[in-house]
Amino acid sequence: MTIVAMSAVAAPHPAAAAPGGTAPHPVTATVETPALYDDEAGGEADADDPAIWIHPRLRSRSLVIGTAKNGGLRVYDLSGRQLQSIAGGAGSRFNNVDIVSGFPLGGGRADVAVVTDRGRDRLRFYRIDPAAAARGGAPLDDVTAADVPLLFSADEAEVEGQATGYGLATYGGHAVVSRRHATRLGVFELRSRAGRVTYRGTDTLDLPSRFRLPNGRTWTPCAEPGELPQVEGMVVDGEAGVLYASQEDVGLWRIDLRGGRFAGRARFVEKVAEFGAPATYDPETGECTVTGPGYGGRIRADVEGATIYRTGRGGGYLLISSQGDSRFFVYDLRTNRPLSGFAVTDGRFADGVQHSDGAAATSTPLPGYPRGLLVLHDGENTPDLGRVSTNFKFVDWRSLRLG
Repeated sequence: MTIVAMSAVAAPHPAAAAPGGTAPHPVTATVETPALYDDEAGGEADADDPAIWIHPRLRSRSLVIGTAKNGGLRVYDLSGRQLQSIAGGAGSRFNNVDIVSGFPLGGGRADVAVVTDRGRDRLRFYRIDPAAAARGGAPLDDVTAADVPLLFSADEAEVEGQATGYGLATYGGHAVVSRRHATRLGVFELRSRAGRVTYRGTDTLDLPSRFRLPNGRTWTPCAEPGELPQVEGMVVDGEAGVLYASQEDVGLWRIDLRGGRFAGRARFVEKVAEFGAPATYDPETGECTVTGPGYGGRIRADVEGATIYRTGRGGGYLLISSQGDSRFFVYDLRTNRPLSGFAVTDGRFADGVQHSDGAAATSTPLPGYPRGLLVLHDGENTPDLGRVSTNFKFVDWRSLRLG
């Protein structure tokens, strides 16, 4: 079944005048991972999205798992040291990663890293071995079934167009996946079979691509001809059964989930500042230039990485990346009320964070992070020493001053 979300009527969002709209305060990272280089010498490795895995017995051996696009997958310890590098294989491009805990696998239970392989329009699965993590060894093992189906494409010829699986968020035994260059989201039920993991689609949702404005006009976000406003950053509040989805040039959506299906209509949490603004596309640069005012809130497009920090049953914070101005904004998880904002600036141990895609947070106390850890993708790692690089930054939750 496909549910088409309503084209919401745009209006200036109250967040624009809220206390959270004040200038974000600066924080610094305590750790950064090794630089990744998106060139031939660097294996075309480009950091994008992180996930945090908590070791069930030894908190100090917890892991950060990050995608590196054509460079596959990287696994780091809490000091930022790389423990494992996994190649995606021919044609693969690893985009987003998330963790499923306690998944039934091979007669027992296992934690599994789930990855969107954007290059091949499939999900990939990696069992996380706590014993290997405790030794500081290579903890991930590929458990992807050989015959996993395509996510969105009808056949391999359509995969070549790269309108493929993109963003990812997991909950329970399900994964929500977005489609690149489209507004479609899909829910997929994860299944264990003979010690391997596969999946099947259970529902789809098409977010709007056209919006009615207060002046009576209809607005379509600027994009390359034939492309629709896509979603990448996503996170699921499993306790409330809510998906938060970042439609990059549009805004942050709240969408209810019931089991393996979307429920009800999508609702805005906040629109990007450029929402409704006229813009022109330049085919030579592939960029859009905004030529007038918009109707949105604080976020500067693209709205990107979304993550949740829990403070107890039902409580916590929702964080998103305002990629256009390299800031981050925070919302109350229960009410979605806008709270504070922050920016990660150059510090003693690491440079700042710019143009961030992915984010992951945990409130579990970890060595060096007694109130929890926030991991952010840095799209402009410095110094570049003549080679542009990316990596991940680790931020002590206490520095956000949220409680």
